[in-house]
Amino acid sequence: MIFDLVTFVAGFAIALILYPPAIRLLRRLKAGQVIQEELPDTHQKKAGTPTGGGIVFVLVAVAGGVLATIAGHQGAWPAVAGLVAGGLIGFADDRSKLRVGTRGIPARLKLPIQVLLAVPVAWLAVVSSGPQLFLPTTPWLTFPLAVVALVATANAVNITDGMDGLAGGLSVIAVATVALLLPGAQAGEKAVAVTLCGAIVAFLVFNRYPARVFMGDTGSLAIGFALAAMAIQQGMLLLLPIVALVFVLETLSVIIQVAYFKATGGRRVFTMTPIHYTFHHEGWSENRIALSFWGAGLVSAIAAVALVRLQG
Repeated sequence: MIFDLVTFVAGFAIALILYPPAIRLLRRLKAGQVIQEELPDTHQKKAGTPTGGGIVFVLVAVAGGVLATIAGHQGAWPAVAGLVAGGLIGFADDRSKLRVGTRGIPARLKLPIQVLLAVPVAWLAVVSSGPQLFLPTTPWLTFPLAVVALVATANAVNITDGMDGLAGGLSVIAVATVALLLPGAQAGEKAVAVTLCGAIVAFLVFNRYPARVFMGDTGSLAIGFALAAMAIQQGMLLLLPIVALVFVLETLSVIIQVAYFKATGGRRVFTMTPIHYTFHHEGWSENRIALSFWGAGLVSAIAAVALVRLQG
C-alpha cells in the first residue's frame, strides 16, 4: 500500500510539473480543439483550447511501467502496450484533425487500425492472464472477446470525453478499481495503473471546468486500451462493462440515438448524444454533470467489487 501511495504521488507530481510547459507548447503548435457545429454555444467558446494533453499522462504511465519492469516487477507489459497502441492511434487522429480541419481519421479507416493494434495487446493480456471469471477457459473464445473489449472500451472512453473533467475522473475510478480493488493484479500492472491515476489527477487540475487543456484522442484511446488490457490480464473481462458502466451507457445512448433516428426518418430519443449533452441541454452545469457521473461510476465500481467477492 505504501509503495502504491508513493507511486501515485510520484506520477501526480511529475505530471503536475510537466503540464504547464506542455500546455504552452501545445498553444505554440496551435493544437487547438475543433468544436463540432452542432454543440451548444457553451462549447463553441472552447474552440482553440489545446488538445492532445493526454500525451503527458500516457508517457508518465509508460515510464512507470518500464521502471517497474526494470525493478523486477512482473505484469506491466499489457497495460504499457495498451497505452502505447491507443496513444499512437489517438495522436495520429488528433494531428489529423488539426492539420486538415476535419473530424480526424475517417471511421472506416480508424476502426480497422484499432482492431489491428488491439491484436498484440490482447495477446499480451491473454497470455498473462489466468482463467477468466464467468468464462470457459478456451483461447478461441477469450482472444476475440479480448480484441472486442479493447476496441470497445477505447471508443467508449473517447465518446465520453466531451465535458471538462468527465472522462478523466471516470477513468481514475475505473483504473483504480481494476488494479487495486479487484483481485489478481500483479505488481507491474499496479505500478502502471497507479502512476496513470496519479498523472490523470494532475491532468484534472488543468482539465477541470473551465478546462485549460483537453486529453484528446491521444489520452482517451490510450486509457481505454490500458483499462481493458488490465481487466483481461486479471481474468475480469466480463466484469469490465460493470466497472466501466458509465462509459457503456454513454456509448449505448449514441447507438440508440443513431438507430432510432435512421429507423424513424429523423426522430430522436434524446435531445443530444452522448447523453451528458442531454443533461447539459436541461440546464445542468458541466461541474454537476461530471460529479454526478463520477458518483455513478463509483457505484458501478463498488458493484463490480461486491460481485467478485460474492463469487469468491
